[in-house]
Amino acid sequence: MSASLNQNTQVLPRWPRLAEVFAGEGRAWIFIGKSVLASCVAAWLAMWLRLEQPSTTMITVAIVMHPHSGMVLAKSFYRGIGTLAGSVCGLALMCSFPQQRELFLLSLSLWVALCAGGAMLYRNFMSYGFVLAGYTAAIVALPVVGNPLDVFDSALMRVSEVLLGIVVAGVVSDVVLPERLRMVLRKNARAQFARFIDFARGSTGGAIPRAAMEQAHLEFVRAAVQLEDLRASVIFEDPEARARSTRMRLLNQHYMAASTSFQSLHHLINRLQRRGRDAVADALIALYRPLGVALTPPPAQQHDPVVLMPRLRTCVDALPTQAEALRAGLVDEQSRLEFDTGATLLRRFATELRDFTTVEHALRAGTLHGSVERVHFRRGNDHAGAAVAVLRTFLTMITLSAFWVVSGWPFGASAMLLATIFSGLFAAAPRPFAIVFDMLIGYAAGMAMALVVEFWLLPGSDGFVMLVAVIAPFLMIGPWLGTRPRLAGMGPGFAIGFVYLLALKNPMVYDPVHALNDSIAQMIGVGLTGVAFIFVPAVAGSGWQRARQMRRLREQVVLAATAPLRGLAWRFESVSRDLFQQVAAHAGPDSAESRSLLAWALAVHECGRALIELRRELLDSAASPALQQAVEAAVHRTARLFRHPDMARWQSADHAVQQALDACAQAGVGAVSIRPYLHQLRGALHDDESPMAAYLPPDPLEPAHVA
Repeated sequence: MSASLNQNTQVLPRWPRLAEVFAGEGRAWIFIGKSVLASCVAAWLAMWLRLEQPSTTMITVAIVMHPHSGMVLAKSFYRGIGTLAGSVCGLALMCSFPQQRELFLLSLSLWVALCAGGAMLYRNFMSYGFVLAGYTAAIVALPVVGNPLDVFDSALMRVSEVLLGIVVAGVVSDVVLPERLRMVLRKNARAQFARFIDFARGSTGGAIPRAAMEQAHLEFVRAAVQLEDLRASVIFEDPEARARSTRMRLLNQHYMAASTSFQSLHHLINRLQRRGRDAVADALIALYRPLGVALTPPPAQQHDPVVLMPRLRTCVDALPTQAEALRAGLVDEQSRLEFDTGATLLRRFATELRDFTTVEHALRAGTLHGSVERVHFRRGNDHAGAAVAVLRTFLTMITLSAFWVVSGWPFGASAMLLATIFSGLFAAAPRPFAIVFDMLIGYAAGMAMALVVEFWLLPGSDGFVMLVAVIAPFLMIGPWLGTRPRLAGMGPGFAIGFVYLLALKNPMVYDPVHALNDSIAQMIGVGLTGVAFIFVPAVAGSGWQRARQMRRLREQVVLAATAPLRGLAWRFESVSRDLFQQVAAHAGPDSAESRSLLAWALAVHECGRALIELRRELLDSAASPALQQAVEAAVHRTARLFRHPDMARWQSADHAVQQALDACAQAGVGAVSIRPYLHQLRGALHDDESPMAAYLPPDPLEPAHVA
């Protein structure tokens, strides 16, 4: 028996990769099965309720379905809002221009273009709401453009079909073998907590190389943005997730704040060591070491917030006494100022790490009673990119409208419907033409299968069971393609093309001529969308957008210097990270652009946060008018430097910070809390490993400042 057990222990580790593959395939086939089940149930209910176009309900299911139930509910929520808004708009447009087709199509094109701009401006599943708002207005109004009196019935029927698809997709996803998104969120949040604790623990021995800090920053940013994306979707799953939502935001805010303080502290230690200030650097490392001890309980408890929380509290309480003892060993005033700057950063980091651990403990323990600070994750939305999407979509729609009016094309409505859908869906795509091309291939394949099914297989079948038996194998193809990374772009195209051209109705109509003409119109609509991306290129991921977002990233320092202080910290942390993530997603790894982006991002975080803390201290202090004026001049000139960086502005900012430091030296005790942040700001301006290195004088050693 013992030999058998030993044999099993040796064999099991050989197959983790195979087990992983089977687990992934199992999840994929569960999703495929749920998608087919939801489509069939939606079709049956639409026919039982005598809705005109069950295919609309099935298309809704195809677009809404997602492997995670929380994602389905989030999509459904925003699709429902978009459907209602689009229906109201379609009714309003038809009522406003019942007999002026040109004005109606012009207004509809403008509405669809604005919705595409909204889909570009807002990310995640909010974009689906804008896509549906444009699409629904089109499907409500276009089929009855020649008979305006039927527009209300059309709106009622389309809304009923879409909402039925939303409800069916949500119920099937939530009831049949649900894969809870909250479990993914919980797993990611705990992994994020563990990684940050490990990184902080492993860095207490000294300096961290610049390259390692840049990579750590990239990971910190991705984790923060991903956590917010998951939180925004998981709140639709259950009441418990909604109850935890505010604390999840607060957890993410403490995480971002602690990572910024962590980076600023290590930048300071690195600068001191490069300048030969070993005595001060060693004193700061000695002050840092107890934090590493607090983060090093027995191995089994190193990621347990219940254990870490009291140890961090004790460490934070002991830091002032330890700092005073270490400071006494420094002989000159300059060394003490440098030490005070590092000690201030370390206390801030330890306090934020303690708060981060406290919120993590509350989330794990389920202690959700009482009030909690409300924070928000602000996004760095791209309004110029949205304006380009509006222009491109408007040109696409108005071109199709003009061709329809001039030619009298009977199937112009179908082409416009498809152009409406894909213009919104691909507005924010980084490579929209390539995606449209993949979608076009999938769409053509789906339509070809639909023609085979509709005119060869369906006429010989009888009853709903035979209908399901005939179409189910083809309904599986779209979701299956969607689960394959290399073919994922074809999956939605195949699913929509198959269902759209199959055009299940109640009762069914078999018209080969109509089906062929409709398929040509649909292909033209999709193809023209792709052509539009050639003449008005996509903004997402372009060099123009990256340059503007880099400028906006630097301007977050201006925000830190000028915006009202209430809520400024979390706004600065979240917007700067979101902008960084948008640029980093399209910058080549290890490229010159990526390295420049990382360098500027670290400089923005250090200087922006220093300005916020400096303004807070100035507000709470009893500084003289002269000192206030000097500090405010340093703040605003630093902001000017980041808005338009050049040598003259760097010299102006450096001079202003130096003058503020001199004013602090004259103010004496009243400026004790202000001086460390000014000194940190001056150190950041003289960092020879940051973008400021381009403006430094030839001598890399900073002259000692004597207070």
